[in-house]
Amino acid sequence: MDRQRISRLAHAHHPIAAPLADGSVSRLLERALGGRETGRVLDLGCGEGAWLLRALAARPGWRAVGVDVDAEALTRARETATALGVVRRIGLHHRDAREFTDREPFDLVLCVGATHAFDGLLPTLAAARELLAPGGRLLVGEGFWERDPSRAALAALGAAPEDYADLATTTDRVLADGWTPVHGHVSTAREWDDYEFSWTGSLAEWALDHPEHPDAVAARAAADHHRGRWLHGYRGTLGFVTYLLRRD
Repeated sequence: MDRQRISRLAHAHHPIAAPLADGSVSRLLERALGGRETGRVLDLGCGEGAWLLRALAARPGWRAVGVDVDAEALTRARETATALGVVRRIGLHHRDAREFTDREPFDLVLCVGATHAFDGLLPTLAAARELLAPGGRLLVGEGFWERDPSRAALAALGAAPEDYADLATTTDRVLADGWTPVHGHVSTAREWDDYEFSWTGSLAEWALDHPEHPDAVAARAAADHHRGRWLHGYRGTLGFVTYLLRRD
């Protein structure tokens, strides 16, 4: 199975592709949209458009743009937008987020759980800087080390110690790059566990429900492999922080 199909199946019951509970998403989005009744929001790595669709439902005066490399996810985003009656206010682009440009700047840029598309946090900040309007805001989610990673954690993640820093160092790097956190959220252990159980459970359940499908064995194997890496590797080691940032 290709990674995009695995991700779509795994996020069937957790459309936000990050360890964030529904209430956390609502609070972050409300804070990010602020008091503006009109504006433009961009999601770099939008998947099926969960963040954007929520924003459009909450603010009828806003318009949205989503960018992703997964064509099927974008098709589903468009179908959901049509069902919600907001399709005329959203534009969806099938392309690498690193290549996206627009003639009109955005009041809010999102990149939550997708900084890997830019090879890390600081390159993501640089890309967002070019797309934001003056006074605009960036909502970005990134991993950090809750504690020094063990060999098992690094092996499970396929990571090196320098791939992440602790929360204080990560925040210092954001500040040094000219951004000010005006709000933020550190995902709780419960949010992480709920996310991982949903991810692996949705994938495994799909395999159980479709035993004759050619992808069933691969889907079950992917769920079991991911669950093992989480429980025996990085659980309690990898954290996740979502910053709401403004430029100095």
